[in-house]
Amino acid sequence: MGPYRIGVDVGGTFTDVVCVGADGATLLAKAATTPDDQSRGVLDGLGVLASMLHITVAEMLEVTERLVHGTTVATNALLERRTARIGMITTEGHRDIIEMREGLKPERYDLRLPVPAPLVPRRLRLPLRERIRPDGTVETALDQASLDAAIETLKAEGVAGVAVCLLHAWRDPAHEQAAGAAVSAAMPGVYVTLSSDVLPQIKEFERFSTTVVNAAVGPIVAGYLARLETRLTEAGFHGPLFVILSHGGVAPVAEAARLAAGTALSGPAGGVAAGLALARAGLGDNLVTFDVGGTSTDVALIEGAEAALGRGRVVGGERIALESLDIVTLGAGGGSIAHVGAGGMMRVGPRSAGAVPGPACYGGGGQEPAVTDANLVLGYLDPDRFLGGARSLDRAAAEAAVDRLAGRLGLDRMACAAGIHALANVAMADGIRVATVRRGVDPRGFTLLSFGGAAGLHASAVARDLGMGRVAVPLLAAGLSAWGMLQTDLRYEVSRSLVGAAGLPDEPSIRALFAALEAAARARMAQWMAGDPAIRRSADMRYGEQVFEVGVPLDAVDWPAAGLPAALAEAFHARHEALFTYALRSEEVVLVTARVAAVGRLPPLPAPLLPDGPPAAPVTTRRAFVEGAMVDLPVFAFTALAPGQPVPGPAIVESDTTTVLLLPGDVARLDARGWLEVMVN
Repeated sequence: MGPYRIGVDVGGTFTDVVCVGADGATLLAKAATTPDDQSRGVLDGLGVLASMLHITVAEMLEVTERLVHGTTVATNALLERRTARIGMITTEGHRDIIEMREGLKPERYDLRLPVPAPLVPRRLRLPLRERIRPDGTVETALDQASLDAAIETLKAEGVAGVAVCLLHAWRDPAHEQAAGAAVSAAMPGVYVTLSSDVLPQIKEFERFSTTVVNAAVGPIVAGYLARLETRLTEAGFHGPLFVILSHGGVAPVAEAARLAAGTALSGPAGGVAAGLALARAGLGDNLVTFDVGGTSTDVALIEGAEAALGRGRVVGGERIALESLDIVTLGAGGGSIAHVGAGGMMRVGPRSAGAVPGPACYGGGGQEPAVTDANLVLGYLDPDRFLGGARSLDRAAAEAAVDRLAGRLGLDRMACAAGIHALANVAMADGIRVATVRRGVDPRGFTLLSFGGAAGLHASAVARDLGMGRVAVPLLAAGLSAWGMLQTDLRYEVSRSLVGAAGLPDEPSIRALFAALEAAARARMAQWMAGDPAIRRSADMRYGEQVFEVGVPLDAVDWPAAGLPAALAEAFHARHEALFTYALRSEEVVLVTARVAAVGRLPPLPAPLLPDGPPAAPVTTRRAFVEGAMVDLPVFAFTALAPGQPVPGPAIVESDTTTVLLLPGDVARLDARGWLEVMVN
């Protein structure tokens, strides 16, 4: 089967490891996530995978061409507010920018909303006497005495990271570079990050916030990746290790450690990458990715075989203005805990049982009912064949947990379990509405791409709620994010903001600007791989009187042709019209930030077709709760289905790692390219 390519996705409950061989054969292994040190769970997963291949871990890793990793280390640190202790050096008079934010509250009408606590306390936001003007001229030279005083304070406080955020450093980084070099020399081993490296563009709050986040999670991410590399090397791996970033591309470990804030959506990005790969394979150009894991559900929109990118994501209350896939995350997963909320009503999530203790049925000591417990009580899961029989589920513990909640609500067991399942479906459908309807997209013309270990149990009901008529569940659903990481390419983005006369620059200036950015992007990509990268251009643009910018892809612009300013203006008008239904072609167009991404293509995975075979009969039947009653449902083995074989609902289709619930009226057929197509009626 070798040589191998391995993708690793660390989730809240399980760590998924996917291996693809030279012949396209694919294996999925699962191990429990180890929250205290995720690298242990990664090695555990590799051990399970090696045992499936009947070889040692060292033998497997010796012939592994590349390993791609998605991690939740940065995300967890921000959500749990367990970031590194850091300091900040900033231009005198501007140290409160990260606390004032943009003068807006997340919930503007909530008068009791507490003020968000900044990642850096005020006493560690240290002023530096210096000032560079927006045109790049020096108004106040860097004062060495104030810099030395700031460094002495940071040394005395024992900080693990330092964010250097100076006013207008996006225009001229000289002062930031000098300050950063002085900090690094005086404090060896401390994680130092400069705003001019992280986000060299205008808008102080976004730049400062992103840089502070980078400093706060950088020591944690860098330390984790160093431990992972050490463990992998000791286990026998000597190939390249890549990390998937929030924009869906991958980067070497050193780059991921440098731009740690870019890993905040690392894991979910793999699922979107998988959706794009399946769109190219023929699943369809318009998809809603629906990734239901142990602790959360991640939803993204793929329209015209392209995934939406955005900036300004908020993770754990902190703004990260790096480019990222537009993913909506909600607290509804298999581990989401059902409880009695305000007014005595049942609520599901966002609190999760996680990997430890896990749902009650995992036998890890959990006492509260999770969505997985409800699904087991309802008969949707086989307690003896969870993870292909590698783990059994404790039905009695699940029933006891559901009974405790049912008693508080005055319900019987099955009504309570059905309520938990239904509320989870509602939360998931609402998340999809955020990703589609609120963005002006009608989901009814899209296919619901259902993956993650728990999605198959909810996909049909969620699709019905949204009026979607087609669901697709890949055979590798439970590890699709890890598989998607192997479908991505290397990506490095550079940007530069413009401030000057209103309107678009002249044609020579535009060409010079993008040529300089392209040269910088190509130079970085040349350090990572041989060959000529693909170049992707885009820009943040606005009308002259607007206060916000619109990201405009420029790949469709005829770059060699003359009349570039007019072509860029028309691209902006078209994008504005697509987003907001109108364009003002008589208005002046302003180019605010130019962006260039270099994309290094990695070898694609082989994609074999499933062989034909005779129609499969049900392997057994199972009593399950459907439409208010317990009925006997036929159970089909996912891997035994013949391509094109119809499976009418109600029924259950299950594999070792995922279970699909077909409701009455559904008809499922296995596509030879590797997914179960469910037509929802």
